[in-house]
Amino acid sequence: MAELKTKQNDSNVQEFINSFANTEQKKQDSYEIVKLMQSVSGFEPKMWGESIIGFGQYHYKSNRSSQEGDWPLIGFSPRKTAISFYVYSGCAGQEELLKELGKFKMGTACIYVKKLSDINQEPLKKLMKSTIEYLQTKYA
Repeated sequence: MAELKTKQNDSNVQEFINSFANTEQKKQDSYEIVKLMQSVSGFEPKMWGESIIGFGQYHYKSNRSSQEGDWPLIGFSPRKTAISFYVYSGCAGQEELLKELGKFKMGTACIYVKKLSDINQEPLKKLMKSTIEYLQTKYA
């Protein structure tokens, strides 16, 4: 089985934001998101791989394969084209929260936004809380 490349590491979150976020707006949004996710999760920000800022962690085991590993409970990455939010788990009630979120695009389990002001923070906070609770319960 291939080992996961995206692991928690000791890289500096602030240095990463300053070097990786490609606009002032994205830097400001990134620092705001760090504060928001830290407040909601109660966890310190940690780098995962080269470009994900994660909060908390859980150990998962796939039902479909022998893959298992550690992953942040919630996180984000200030990528070039959009900010990627890892806050969606598909648990009960999240589809309704997405309707209130604002302007975004959806990947499989990822929410993409151009800038933080495009979305409503209350539904975002609720998405984060429900994902954390779901993952902590499922993988307890």
